[in-house]
Amino acid sequence: MKITIIGAGNIGASCASLLAKIDIVEEIVLLDIKEKLAEGKSLDISQMLPLVGSNTHVIGITNDYSKSKNSEIIIITCGFPRKPGMSRDDLVNINAKIIHTVTKKSIYFSPNAKFIIVSNPLDVMTYVCYKTAKIDSSRVMGMAGILDSTRYRYFLSKELNCSPHDIQTLLLGGHGKTMVPLYRYTSISGIPIIEFLSKEKNQIIIEKTKNGGGEIVNLLGTSAWIAPSASVVNMVKAIIKNSKRILSCSVFLNGEYNLKNVYLGVPVVLGKYGIEKIIELKLNKEEMLLLKNSANHIKNMMKKLNNINL
Repeated sequence: MKITIIGAGNIGASCASLLAKIDIVEEIVLLDIKEKLAEGKSLDISQMLPLVGSNTHVIGITNDYSKSKNSEIIIITCGFPRKPGMSRDDLVNINAKIIHTVTKKSIYFSPNAKFIIVSNPLDVMTYVCYKTAKIDSSRVMGMAGILDSTRYRYFLSKELNCSPHDIQTLLLGGHGKTMVPLYRYTSISGIPIIEFLSKEKNQIIIEKTKNGGGEIVNLLGTSAWIAPSASVVNMVKAIIKNSKRILSCSVFLNGEYNLKNVYLGVPVVLGKYGIEKIIELKLNKEEMLLLKNSANHIKNMMKKLNNINL
């Protein structure tokens, strides 16, 4: 099992570190365009591994995609991060060109790989990867709903003074301000959230969740990386172990939820073949309207991609 992570910045290096620690792959290739960055970070990670009992081989490479040959999974984290005052949408054009280039190089050397996209704006960048790679959409997915759900669970646990481990929830839609929280599908140890929290108070938590990433950008001056990396690792584990986890990922919709030609966060079954099934929930009118609004927002961003040959 070989995994390549493109982009050795905060998210890429953190992904490599977390994956190496759990010792579930034979080799991790950390690749970056910046001279010596990936080499330095991979060496630091490698020197940690004897302490955690891992035999994973981590190597760092500067801009040589041939070293990624025959990767089972390719994780794309590269691109420009958000700065204070920026939205994810502001990164469309500059990051689309980067994703287009790295996807072309990656698929050439790993034609059977599955792709996990982390770069922002995530749903649009996942679409760019899919159109560039020209492979089945089941092998191209974006990390979004897992992170959004995790943030929601954290804020709920603080509000209700309970363990986040006991909270089950689901968020659909785009990764950002148009995410769609499903109040009806949220529970604590099987008890509906309505027993703990009114819909009005829950909406306050949702707004905190929507601003969760932006708050970190304002505090640190750059995008979050620890929680996003852990979310990616969850997806990788589901694929490698073929565990058939039901997770919310950004996937290509071609009629599901009455939406077409758009990447959007919905629940899926994730296994060794990638997206093995898209689960269609019976949404009510309010939820369906929110999901369509989220899809329209993403499609409006996609219109900016005309200057890229997909």
